[in-house]
Amino acid sequence: MPDFFAPCPRGLEAILQQDLIQMNAQHVRSTEGGVHFSGEWALCYRVNLESRVASRVLWRVKETRYRSEQDIYQAAFQLPWQRWFDVHNTLRVHVTAIRCPLKSLEFITLLIKDAVCDRFRAHCNERPSIDTLNPDMRIHAFIEDDLLMLYVDTSGDPLFKRGVRQHTNIAPIRENLAAGILRLSGWQVGTPLLDPMCGSGTFLIEAVQMSLKIQPGISRHFGFEKLLNFDADLWNRMCEKAIAAQVAPYPMEIYGSDLYGDALKTASRNLQEAGLLECVSLKQANILEITAPAEHGTMVANLPYGERMGELDELAELYPLLGDALKRKFGGWTAYLFTADKAILKLMRLSPSRRTPLFNGAIECRLLQYKLVSGSNRKEALAQGVPYAANLKPTRSK
Repeated sequence: MPDFFAPCPRGLEAILQQDLIQMNAQHVRSTEGGVHFSGEWALCYRVNLESRVASRVLWRVKETRYRSEQDIYQAAFQLPWQRWFDVHNTLRVHVTAIRCPLKSLEFITLLIKDAVCDRFRAHCNERPSIDTLNPDMRIHAFIEDDLLMLYVDTSGDPLFKRGVRQHTNIAPIRENLAAGILRLSGWQVGTPLLDPMCGSGTFLIEAVQMSLKIQPGISRHFGFEKLLNFDADLWNRMCEKAIAAQVAPYPMEIYGSDLYGDALKTASRNLQEAGLLECVSLKQANILEITAPAEHGTMVANLPYGERMGELDELAELYPLLGDALKRKFGGWTAYLFTADKAILKLMRLSPSRRTPLFNGAIECRLLQYKLVSGSNRKEALAQGVPYAANLKPTRSK
């Protein structure tokens, strides 16, 4: 039974572990940054197709101790690469390490690449070509202290590339992180959802796909399709079953707004090209002035962050105003605000009921939960409608 490792954004390991157990994966074990598991190849296909939070699915082909660079070369050379993929497939090797005693990861990358190519040359007198941009096959090596693990990437492009969101704005949140945040929020299909800083629409698209039972990988290709053991009939049946389970698009209580018209146009284009535009209500508006579109619901927002001093000053003004707006206009809602800015905890004038550590790449962030109680200004806020634009401009949209 093959062994696999599925990396994911740090902080989402428990969700991924739960999903893999529900898929009947064996020997499921989470670690920082991902989950180990075992299963047949049908499970590998399914995780690639269905997982919303995994970043990749890596097939572990070797785990061994080493003492020198030559040990690493030999470990890679001894593997039967020619039985796994064709010599005419292009190749890329990627190496990451923790506490590696060796001097150069670049040299280790070259050694593993040479070992794979030498193995092919010894077997068929040919060697695969290298393509660092768009390879057919990706080999991942992970080194921790004196432990070497070699993987074949069954995903190809990372799984957050759904093949749906074709247009982005500045600093978009990745799809698998957005999906994980929706899961952490406890949002359920049919519950009103609002992203008041929707940018290119990542949260909105993920929520709509969940509602319509559209599997995240149904519109793309995967690395396992180029493996020599690829079972095309099994994969086609799996895709046909997934498509048959989809629900036709319909108007939902899913709402998106953004201060910037360009951002909103990008979200609209992404939804339109995915055939999902009718599911979402979009409006250009300032987060400080919008009102709740329903009596109860879930708000999610990837808050702006500032890199220059003037932007930081603007955020210092934004946070207390945002806290006041949430209290006045969103009683009965639960807000989940995602941010890397620790200043928000002091400036919002609201106490989060939960703080969940998450990582956006290497950036440490927090998902802050605010349970908002209805206030005396509730009816007045609802009567005001949703005015357009305002003077205070957040410094970034997704």
